[in-house]
Amino acid sequence: MTQIQRPVAVLDYGGGNVHSCHKAFVRAGMDARIISTPDELEGMAAIVVPGQGHFRQVMEAFDHSGFRAPLLSAAAAGTPIFGICVGMQMLLDASEEAPGVAGLGLLPGTVRRFEPAPGAEKVPHMGWNSIDKVGDSPLLRNLFCPAYTYFVHSYYVPLDVEADAGAITEYGVPFWSVLSQGNIHATQFHPEKSGEVGLAILRRFKEQVLG
Repeated sequence: MTQIQRPVAVLDYGGGNVHSCHKAFVRAGMDARIISTPDELEGMAAIVVPGQGHFRQVMEAFDHSGFRAPLLSAAAAGTPIFGICVGMQMLLDASEEAPGVAGLGLLPGTVRRFEPAPGAEKVPHMGWNSIDKVGDSPLLRNLFCPAYTYFVHSYYVPLDVEADAGAITEYGVPFWSVLSQGNIHATQFHPEKSGEVGLAILRRFKEQVLG
């Protein structure tokens, strides 16, 4: 008997490139649905948190949309959460981009800013860069690394944030570019802009996480 695939929620809270993200999850074979109200989260197989813009603006939009409490409840119940770009940063406690603004606190730690210096890399970090596996993240299982993905960001998740597994990228400093901690998963890069590698990572989310 064929198992009915439950849908994946792509949150539309007013702070991300929702439609291109949604299309990428559909291309990867998932029944992805754009969700704009918390009551639509009932029965979802996973929750995707896209993000684009300033940390303060995206967190204020997220809280205004009413998604904080139901997302935290879903995460506590074991629902897979997938943060993308600023959506990855939102999973932490806080960000240097907006001191005093509370993140979701699913991953203890603070997002840091790349520090420009004479002769150092320019900020923001923009373009293709390599990811190197650490441990056995289901997002990267059997994926040949180093692989190249597309980044656009000025802030990063430092390595003092604990994770079961993931990938590290270097840009002046090493940082988490992929992160898996229990049912929490995230990528700093944009899978939807990362060609076949990005699509392969989303397919692994479907196959290895959702089953």
